[in-house]
Amino acid sequence: MSNIQTANMNRLDPVTFEVLKNGFVNLVDQMAEQILRTCYSFVIYSRDFSCALCDAEGNTVMQGTQDISVHVGTLHLTAKAVLEDFKDDIHPGDVFLVNDPYRGGTHFNDTRVILPVFYEGKMIALMQTNGHWADMGGSTPGSFDITAKEHYGEGVRIPPVRIYSKGAYLKDVVNVLAANMRIPEERIGDLRAQVEAAKVGQTQLMGIVNKYGIETTLIAFEEVQNYVERLAKSKIASLEKGTWETVDYIDMDPELGDGLIPIRVKMTISDDEILYDLAGSHDYIGCFLNAGFGASLSAVYAGTKTFFPEIPLNSGFYRVVKVKLPENSVVNAPAPIAVTGFCSGAYEKIMNACFELWSNILPKRAIACSFNLEYLLIGGWDQRMEQKHYFMWYDWMAGGHGGRSGLDGANSTSPVFGVGLSVQPCEGQERLSPVITTKHEIITDSGGPGKYRGGCGVEKGGVLTKLNNSVMSYCCDRARSVTWGIFGGLPSSPHGAWLNPGRENEQYLGAIFSNVKVNSGDSFTRPSAGGGGLGDPLERNPEDVLEDVIDEYVSIERAKKDYGVIINEIDRDLDLFEIDYEETNAERDQIRRERKLWLEVDPKLVEEKYLNGQIDKLDVIRRYGVIMDYGTNNVLLNSTAQYRESMKKRSLAFWE
Repeated sequence: MSNIQTANMNRLDPVTFEVLKNGFVNLVDQMAEQILRTCYSFVIYSRDFSCALCDAEGNTVMQGTQDISVHVGTLHLTAKAVLEDFKDDIHPGDVFLVNDPYRGGTHFNDTRVILPVFYEGKMIALMQTNGHWADMGGSTPGSFDITAKEHYGEGVRIPPVRIYSKGAYLKDVVNVLAANMRIPEERIGDLRAQVEAAKVGQTQLMGIVNKYGIETTLIAFEEVQNYVERLAKSKIASLEKGTWETVDYIDMDPELGDGLIPIRVKMTISDDEILYDLAGSHDYIGCFLNAGFGASLSAVYAGTKTFFPEIPLNSGFYRVVKVKLPENSVVNAPAPIAVTGFCSGAYEKIMNACFELWSNILPKRAIACSFNLEYLLIGGWDQRMEQKHYFMWYDWMAGGHGGRSGLDGANSTSPVFGVGLSVQPCEGQERLSPVITTKHEIITDSGGPGKYRGGCGVEKGGVLTKLNNSVMSYCCDRARSVTWGIFGGLPSSPHGAWLNPGRENEQYLGAIFSNVKVNSGDSFTRPSAGGGGLGDPLERNPEDVLEDVIDEYVSIERAKKDYGVIINEIDRDLDLFEIDYEETNAERDQIRRERKLWLEVDPKLVEEKYLNGQIDKLDVIRRYGVIMDYGTNNVLLNSTAQYRESMKKRSLAFWE
């Protein structure tokens, strides 16, 4: 069924339908523009926010053009939570606040403002703005405490609460909340920005109502959802029917030690719906990388929607995509289990698992695993001025997306968690916080090798200047469940952060840590991974490998090790290199003979070779599939066994 046919099945004429559908998009984008221009937090200014227009039942009618995927898939749930709690006690001029991850939210930082819109005494819509507040209180600046097992240490949990009553600002309610957060004036500033943005949406909607009439507007609310549902079902009708399943992993449960934490995703396509079943996923774990049900639903929606960019996203899509989440699991953790780190934990594992499943069904749109979202947070007292004040340095990085069908992965791009995120400008960070960026560059050899290479990651380092009573925390993953390739492609590289690199007191802190004390003069660095490779690296055109060497995406050494391409340097300054085709053919033949055996080598022998300098970190993962703790330089036997099984299915099974 064509797009024109599906559009013509609604109760509005095609022109009015298209005008209103796009008018709703513009309405939400106007809300976003208001937030961007008035927010106080540098985090929100860097586009960690989203908006939505919901109907009177809380269903999402429309999102904006640059919203964060994780937010949009949950906004209808928090709208419905407000309706459920307040029922008939909702009035013109009311505004509500909610951040509860156990009521359909994501984590406490994602704080939603919900404004009901009335017409002639009847509620017709809900405007919702969601911003990531840089601190929600709790035991750690930034509210990311990996040691938290329950949410009481993560910050203020806000169930649906009224903050404006019939137009009157409830200052006492807001003050109680903000008093439990660091830099409360910034939190209140962001709240006001979100409220005003919701009012912009209200004004825009009333303009539409006044022009087209209330009946036509409400019909359009229904029809844009019905349109998406019909369009999604028409796509499903053209797909192969059946069941596919895969597994991805969180690095570990700190309480269990060595061993990857499985997240199992089974997808069944029937005549008119897609059903995801995550049964068999691990029980919730003893740190904050769990996800609540709303976050996991959003991960499934986002992972699916990635393969259907032509379909708008609203609640019509949710009618077609169904999800079963096992209770008390890492993908459906109940209150009060900690879930703030869901974004680096369960969320992107579900998304990448969906990518792999859909890559088998729609190979022309295939994409390998992408780098993991990460946050580095430093909080404390800024001593640069006479009047000391509290600061929050809150940073995320770009990284590499997975290799694609016929294309290399995107280099240094925002995470799949939210491709609308901006990379924070270093100059702005340095003005606001006593942290100077000393390095921010693409990492050679970070893209997973493949016929189509994974995109490259980035390394970012900094030095702390004048501060006091300050701590550093890091929310990440894939130090052990390293970003993987598909269809024969190879992994990229592990995540992890270092304190005082290159000094006598250098310390590898790993991919998750909290409340590490830092002092003026300390330095740090951390890389983001590249994306996994797609397809056998030995099938990559040697000329493409040469171009990667010229661009410094791949080194001459790893061109040989990963791609079997022998390149001789003539003049680096002039970008003069040449391929030795005879030696390349011989090297590729040798790799083909040996590489399946590499995954059978005793992991302890690999550890010994690494410690002796015979092989490097990329050899450890790409050739031998061995997972190590780089804090102790010890092999992790359980994690290695699980990761090798993954590589055999995703890589070895596709090799000659």
